[in-house]
Amino acid sequence: MSKKEQRDHWLDRPANIKRLWRVFAALLALTVLAQLAVSIKGYFGLDGWLGFGAAFGFLSCLAMVLFAKGLGYLLKRREDYYGGKKEPADDI
Repeated sequence: MSKKEQRDHWLDRPANIKRLWRVFAALLALTVLAQLAVSIKGYFGLDGWLGFGAAFGFLSCLAMVLFAKGLGYLLKRREDYYGGKKEPADDI
């Protein structure tokens, strides 16, 4: 496959990427607005509010990403932590 054929994929075109973002945003807005048509009885008071599920999901995802970043900084080791890279000439 040539470079031109690879570049011609429909997901590589900037106009299509903008369209996809708009479609996804509209779908997300429609799912929140669908709560107006469906009666939701909350168990804790807050969970019955409009858009609570979307906000809770977003904030939960954000918390997981931030926790993973912090865990990555905590567990990060230097590149030569396991003894470094050995050159083949060092064995002679």
